[in-house]
Amino acid sequence: MGFSAQSRDTMATGGALVRRLIVLGSTGSIGTQTLEVVAHLNALADCGESKVRYRVVGLATGSNAELMLEQARRFGVRDLALSRASDTKPTVDGDVKLRVGPESAEELVRSVECDIVVGAMVGSAGLPATLAAVGLGRDVALANKETLVAAGALVIPAAKASGSKLLPVDSEHCGVWECLQGCGSSIAGDPPCPPMHCGAEVDRVVLTASGGPFRLWNKRDIQNATPAQALKHPTWQMGRKVTIDSASLTNKALEVVEAHWLFGIPGEKIGVLVHPQSIVHALVEYADGNVIAQLAAPDMRTPIQYALTFPHRPRGASRKLDWTTLSTLEFSEPDLDRFPALRGAYEVISRGGVSGAVFNAANERAVEAFLDDRIPFGRICELSLGALREVAGHARAAPLRSLNDALIADAEARRYVELAIGIGAAAR
Repeated sequence: MGFSAQSRDTMATGGALVRRLIVLGSTGSIGTQTLEVVAHLNALADCGESKVRYRVVGLATGSNAELMLEQARRFGVRDLALSRASDTKPTVDGDVKLRVGPESAEELVRSVECDIVVGAMVGSAGLPATLAAVGLGRDVALANKETLVAAGALVIPAAKASGSKLLPVDSEHCGVWECLQGCGSSIAGDPPCPPMHCGAEVDRVVLTASGGPFRLWNKRDIQNATPAQALKHPTWQMGRKVTIDSASLTNKALEVVEAHWLFGIPGEKIGVLVHPQSIVHALVEYADGNVIAQLAAPDMRTPIQYALTFPHRPRGASRKLDWTTLSTLEFSEPDLDRFPALRGAYEVISRGGVSGAVFNAANERAVEAFLDDRIPFGRICELSLGALREVAGHARAAPLRSLNDALIADAEARRYVELAIGIGAAAR
């Protein structure tokens, strides 16, 4: 079982407590920053500022075996998983167990005892391992939004049944979580972290979006943008896939669906505002007219650390805000004509079933095609929305009853994109 704030205190021995972590996606942007946060927190323990130490007991990556092995040596990790191996299996030390293959991350989660699983694998690849962690009652520091987009109807009931906490690592969802804590006991019967349920006291949850590199571009230029242009995010340093999603605002669409599941709130009560400074990450508007906002410097280490240390607040690994430099904070409504992906979020929530798995998978495949220079930027949203309507169906989507349902829908959506790309390539 993932342990609660109360059990963490009772598990302490000799005045020290160790929290054991598995990091899924350790070589990606979130994974590497998670390990930076772990090193920072352990340094605080070394100098007596904290009584909690963090021990990394498992690492998983897609294909970057070299970096994962370096991380394993640095943090003394003996249990590893490599989803996509090359022809030559990496050489590991005798006391290190390397699991290899598509199911290796799930096997790692099921076979290695831990207290927190950091879900940072990119895309739907992390779904089976994250769902396994939830089923085992592990607390999950969730950075893989695709897990809830594709299978929220499975993950949330499983978390409630097992007692697993879903600790949001996305800066926006971490911000909403912190704002909702300001509501206090009015969220009756819920634990202080997701999965939660927003009641009538919450009028609206608002996620902010930087607007990405194309915020001020016209529609035609956006449609024809190159991968190099789309990868130049003005605010955040992220992996390639998430950066492309941010440029199209698909990332925000996925986050709207994730917020729906994390906080038990309907789509019509979730809003988005473009905020290019990326200082305000979320707002919660309450029924009495009060608004609580969460502000922090645009640094992913802040929400990562909050997820790992909740409910405590040790000294942070990231820089603090310099209030004297905040002369302007801008907010505007997103332009759905230039950035139509946001419409997909509300369609997914409305249709339910496998629609999230379809939308997510089609977008993943389209982004891959864009980065391979097979399609123009504008076709990414066209393909993901087309799959949502053609594969998931024009009315209510097929039900999501098992992980297999999600995986089948995922595969069908990818086939839809491949077919569409083939027709488009032949026509050109």
